[in-house]
Order: sequence, then structure tokens, then C-alpha cells
Amino acid sequence: MGSKFVGIANHVWEKVCEKVKRAVVFMDCGCADSLHWVGGISKLLQAGAINVKEFSSFEAGLPGQTKAVFVVSTLLKGRTADIIRDIVTLSSFQYCVVITAVSHNAHLFANNVTAELEQDLVFEQFGELLCQWMGNMNYTGEVMHLPILMAPIVPHLFITPAYSSFFSFVPQDLKLINNTRPDKKKFGSLNDVDYHSLPFQLQTQIRSFVSSLNSVFELLQLKEECFAVGPTSRIIAGELANYSQAKQRRKHGQFKASIVFVDRTLDLSGSVAHHGDSLVEKILNTLPKFPGLASDVKVNMVDLTAVQNNEETENMIAPGCLSQPNDPSSKALWESMLNMKHKEAVMEVRRHLVEAASKENLPIKMSLGRVTPEQLNTYVQLFKTNLKVLENHCGLLQLTMATAQTLRHTCYSKWDNFLAFERLLLQTLDDSDVPCVLTQLLSIIKPHGERDALDYNLEEILVLLVYIYSVVGELKMDETMDKAECAVKKALVQSLCDEPNLSQILQQMTGCSSASELTSNIATDVVEQVFETLRGIARARAHMKQFKTLYSPGGNTHQAMFQPLVKQILEEIFRPDRPDTVDIEYMSGGLTELLKTGFSMFMKVSRPHPSDHPLLILFLVGGVTISEVRVIKDLVSTYKPGCQVIVLSTRLLTPLDVTQLIFANDRLHPDIGV
Repeated sequence: MGSKFVGIANHVWEKVCEKVKRAVVFMDCGCADSLHWVGGISKLLQAGAINVKEFSSFEAGLPGQTKAVFVVSTLLKGRTADIIRDIVTLSSFQYCVVITAVSHNAHLFANNVTAELEQDLVFEQFGELLCQWMGNMNYTGEVMHLPILMAPIVPHLFITPAYSSFFSFVPQDLKLINNTRPDKKKFGSLNDVDYHSLPFQLQTQIRSFVSSLNSVFELLQLKEECFAVGPTSRIIAGELANYSQAKQRRKHGQFKASIVFVDRTLDLSGSVAHHGDSLVEKILNTLPKFPGLASDVKVNMVDLTAVQNNEETENMIAPGCLSQPNDPSSKALWESMLNMKHKEAVMEVRRHLVEAASKENLPIKMSLGRVTPEQLNTYVQLFKTNLKVLENHCGLLQLTMATAQTLRHTCYSKWDNFLAFERLLLQTLDDSDVPCVLTQLLSIIKPHGERDALDYNLEEILVLLVYIYSVVGELKMDETMDKAECAVKKALVQSLCDEPNLSQILQQMTGCSSASELTSNIATDVVEQVFETLRGIARARAHMKQFKTLYSPGGNTHQAMFQPLVKQILEEIFRPDRPDTVDIEYMSGGLTELLKTGFSMFMKVSRPHPSDHPLLILFLVGGVTISEVRVIKDLVSTYKPGCQVIVLSTRLLTPLDVTQLIFANDRLHPDIGV
């Protein structure tokens, strides 16, 4: 089934390619990120596109270019409509095609139209607007929807780039939701919040997402049952289960499946932890983000040229990346890197490089033993003198250089420090309490002027705090705890005020574009908000019965161990005795399910279970790590090798992504461009 999901992702872009012949293509970041993993810009150019440009008001067609195709992941109103108008009025187009990833049904919802319409009224009206902007109503304006949703990382892992900033609720959000409600109608917990109680922007985003997911499932001919773990997942699963078009689709669906939505907030420790022995995770965590993409990195390719490698020349040469969908050999290596442990993956990179050099008769000197970045770099240099060889193995060289640059990066040497702290934390939790852990953390919080390369910066301290509060669970708030927190807060405020330059995350958190704007009062307020959020994170699993804890205490024979939530969920799903899944809530039940519940009081009635069907889709709302994907793959092969499991998520996560999504992201009012 994984190959069918990949096929659908490719099929959607083939439909786009049918429209781009002799056209200038304008594309936003959400769609560009999706295209990046299924073939990249070359797919459009091979289909006859004249040029591919950024979706921006500062772009336009050249004189003589008469056709444009706009590919967007957003609603055709507000900022998106303004940008299309700006580009069209600055150009001399006579034929415009607009392809949106948002369905017509979601457009109706965003325009407060509740009636089901036969024709695509909103799209027809936008087509007329296109003709007005082109300056002639006899020109052609065409508007259509395609479900540009999924990007295939590997055949069993897919992300939804257009929703990369979508994150599950943090308990702190309950306060914000209740602020707009009268006293008698305030919610007691996030579990009580329903879809219609959410801000309109978030309702629209969820409706757009559910509608796109339904379109994909329609192409796959799926007949799914929906399950949820967590309050955000319950709302999404409920919307998918009750979406009228999805109900109609399921009547004719051929392939039965279970989809389990899981809130990322329930296990933030797993998303910031460093105990995953994965090379790809270290690459994603170490190298800078590829411009405009949420889940790929920028690989410095200067060493393959005659240009001297320094800060000034770094951006002169186009960067490499991890995605290699057009090269079967590199694609196979990428999949191996993702599935293997760190040491095995590094050796696999070297093996592929040696084989490629031998195939091209390059004078390579074999070396056994430990793989070093210097050794990989030496091998890479052999390819740079022959342009044909360079072209033949460009994908392999990008993956190799990503590996070498990660292994010699200063951040890479911090990885083991993080890992040691996390292990120490688990043992400390086993022996004592959180105040003791915070006291240990206090000793490593240093002002900017006192740090060296191996010391933790402020963002990394936030990562450790997220790990602590998420893994601990419900806190015992007393005088000792208050005192320990106050000491850490004071150190963080001082450190924040001492920062000479604010990183992007710190700018977003403080609302200050430079350190000169930051005052002690602002820093104090920000740190207070951080700890309010952290305490909420610690309460996130308070309502759960089965999945309340994320670690197993140590004993005489073994140390305390971290237990990822995805591992616990899958072990529960694959249990041979199939007990009722208390914390995995069934969301597809209507009247039939109520009747079953009533009958079960008198007779044995089997309730729907996530393991009922041969296909299990696990959707992590808020992102997934490579280590978690490996855990899932290993568990499936151990417990139920016959079952197909597809992992879907909003993005690939790094620890710094998590701090941004928790502390500097308006989850309740997403930017939908309206």
C-alpha cells in the first residue's frame, strides 16, 4: 500500500504537469515542498514549463509570455488572491490556470456558505476575476482543485508540507479558548473542546486538511475507521469521520483501513530526545534548513567546485539536499540511511561511494575501520575533476557531503552531551524529584559571554526543559519546586538579557527584532510564559489511563528507560488478546456504536479495534522524528509483520522545531492568509 500512496503523490503532480506546457509557473512554499520530494523543478521543466518562479507580488511574466500557472496550497482569497492579482496585472498573460490544494467545499466553508452546491461557484467566480485582471473577458481563466497534500519521504513515511506549522493543542491553549467564552460555558479541560468552539481560522485549517485527506483517500479507494489519542486528534478524527463527502466515499471504498490520529503534545520528550541512534536525525538536527522547505537541509556543495570554501562563498553555489527522487541509486541509499542505525548508515554511505568510484575507474584507496568525515571528503574530491562522473553521481555526493558536514559540525559533538543529560535525568527522576533535576540544569545555564562551543545556548536549554517537563508528567507543586523553578527562571532572564543577537526563535518569542529592544520586563514576562506552558505540558497526559507515563523506572537489573508514546500505542494495538483500547478512542461510531455500547451491557459485542484491518495509518499531529519512524517499523516487524503501517505527519521534527512550535507559534489562529 505504501507504493500506492507514493503513486498518488506522483499522480497529483502529473495532473499539474498536464497544465504547464509553455507556461510560467508560480508556486508557493507549501506546494514547492511537496514537489521537492516527488521530482523537483525538473518535473515541471520536462513537462514544458518555461520557468518556475516564487509565488510573490515581486514576480511577473516577461513580455511575450502569455500563459501562467499558479500552484498554491491556500484559499483563493485574502493574501493569495492579492498576490495572483499583482502578478497578473504586471504581466501580459492571456491564459491563466490556478491550481489550489484547498477543495471547493473548504472554500465554501471559508466563505460561510453552508449549502452543498452542484457547481464550483467560488472557482468560477475566481476565473472571472482572472480575466478581469488580464484585461480581457475573452481571455481564459481556469481554476481547479488538486489534493497536493502528501510528500513521500520514503514509501512508509509521508509528510503534509502545507500544514507544517499545524500543532496539537498545548494545555495552555484552553485558557485562551475560555477567554472568549462566558463563565457558564467555559470548558473544564481540552477534552471538552469541540470543533465549533475553535477560532474560525483554525476551523478553516482543519476543514481544509480533512477535505484534502478525504480527496487522497478517494484516489486510494480507502474505507477507513477513525481513532484518536488526544484532544486535537479527537477533533480532526471526528471531522473526518462525519465529513459528508467522506461518508459517501466510504460506501464505495474497496480497501479497509484504520487511521489513528495522535497528539504530538502527549509526548514532546520523544520529539526533542537524542537517544535515537539515527544518522538522518543528526543530519536534520545539525545542518541548516533548506530555504523555503520545512523538512530538508541545505548541503554546502562548494567543495565540489574550484571556489574557495568560506563564509563569503557559501551561498555562491546552489546547495544540495537529502531528497533524491530522480536517482534510483541515491533514493535507495536515502531509504537505507533512514532505516539503519547511525554506524551502519555511515558505513553504507561509504560503501556506495566506493562502489561508484570503482565503477567510474577513479583511483580510490580502500580504507577499512571507522568512517571519518575527512575520509569521505577525500573520496568526494575524486569526483570533482570529471563533470560527467559528477553528474552521474550528483545525488550520492549530496548525501555523502551531508554526512561528512554533519560528522565534523560543532553541534554534532553536543549530541552525546544531550544524550548523557537525558539519561542522567531519567536516573535522577527514578531516585529523587524534579527540583533536583532543575538544580542540575541550573549549573549549565550560562550567559553568552561565559559560553564556549560545547556549552548550551538558550534554545538548547529550552529543549532540555521541554524534555524534563514532558517526561515527568504531573508535577507536585510545593515550596521546593517553586524555589527550584525561580532559580532557573532568574538564570534564564539574565541569560536572555545578555544575548548580543537574538535568534529567529527568540525574536518570535520576545517580539523584539534586535537585542537592543529587549528589556528586563519583556524577558521576565517571556520566561514566565515559558514556564506556564511547561507546566501545562506536564499535565498533558493527566486524563489518560494507559499512556500516563513515558518512562519505566529502573531496578536492580536495569536502568530507567524512556518509553515513547508511539511505542506504547502500537504495543497496545498489536496485543494478541485485543483488549478495549481505553486511551485510543473510536471516532467513526454513530448510532450503531451507541447501540453496540448498550447491547454490550447484556451480551458480548466486539467493539471496533485499530488492528481490525490489514492497513494501519498512524498520523502524528504536529510532527514525527526519524527515530520514532524506526521504532514503528521495528515494532511492526516484531509484533505483526503481515500488517502494513503507513506513517503520516505534518512534518519531520527537530528539537528546535519543537521549541518554535510550542513557544513561538499561534496554534489557535494559524495564518491562513485571510
